[in-house]
Amino acid sequence: MTRSTRMVILLTAVVLLGTVCTGAVLHAAHRSGMRDRQQADGPAVRAGTVSLRSAPGRRLVFRNLAWGPHRDEIATVPAGRPQGPRTASGVKCLRFHAAAGTGICLQAVHGALEDTYRAVVLDSHLRELHRFPAAGIPTRARVSPSGHLVAWTVFVSGDSYAGTHFSTRTAIVDTRTWKIDDNLETFHIVKDGHPYHAADTNIWGVTFSDDNGFYATLATGGRTYLVRGDVTARTLTTLHANVECPSLSPDGTRIAYKKRVKGVSQDAPWRLYVLDLRTMKETPTAEHRNIDDQALWSDDSTLVYALPGDYGSDLWTVPADGTGAARRLVTSAVAPAYLG
Repeated sequence: MTRSTRMVILLTAVVLLGTVCTGAVLHAAHRSGMRDRQQADGPAVRAGTVSLRSAPGRRLVFRNLAWGPHRDEIATVPAGRPQGPRTASGVKCLRFHAAAGTGICLQAVHGALEDTYRAVVLDSHLRELHRFPAAGIPTRARVSPSGHLVAWTVFVSGDSYAGTHFSTRTAIVDTRTWKIDDNLETFHIVKDGHPYHAADTNIWGVTFSDDNGFYATLATGGRTYLVRGDVTARTLTTLHANVECPSLSPDGTRIAYKKRVKGVSQDAPWRLYVLDLRTMKETPTAEHRNIDDQALWSDDSTLVYALPGDYGSDLWTVPADGTGAARRLVTSAVAPAYLG
């Protein structure tokens, strides 16, 4: 190869490299501009003070997913103006819930080689009270009505409830003593009136009734069950089949949950139902799309839940009695809680 030929090849390579770099810069600038535009077109978000204590007027708090400097921060809006300007706290959470001035915030800790996770209990000013290592990817979180108990669920293998190859770990902490039950699978299970033991049990999706009782999902033998839990007795008792991610109504009479239904895609198998705990009668809601969330009761008659949206998730709402129609409540938000 002559010297002139080598020079031609070198110059060609330089030109091509410059073209690629310019294209990459322009593409990044375009993406940045798109994000700025999306934020400008989305909800107004400003930094401010967020309290978990009751204040004049009921408030909705959630993880903000709008693009911008406050993405993933816990934010708040007046409950009566859910699409209004948001006040962002500066505290970032993957999953979040709050009640009675106590918050539970599941966070990622980004390491050089891999991410780890932690559960952080927050006071009414969103200051850290205590932290616990979490065994995997956060998926569910709840606080008891009194604020005295918090619970969380993580995936320790797999990252979806849709299949069968996953494992969860669910913990409950008493915020008065910091005593932790770090794996509810160690509780004694009573299934169909008899003690039950199996190696394949999974527990997830706690919802509290008081400072001792709760409901959750038990999975075993390829089926799921609603279980009633007792913290003091350390027991789980099956109540109803095909219930996942239960959520207890404020009056304690009904459970909202996602139910696997036949005849739909196995990648999107769930529909939103409500179970009457006295009669065990199931009522399908008017939301006919796939729901992979632990619904929240905004009051005794209305449910709130997340569905995929343009920026991750939007919050939707539907009546709990099967009437009406689903409607979008808040864009670019997930993990809600009502205060006040």
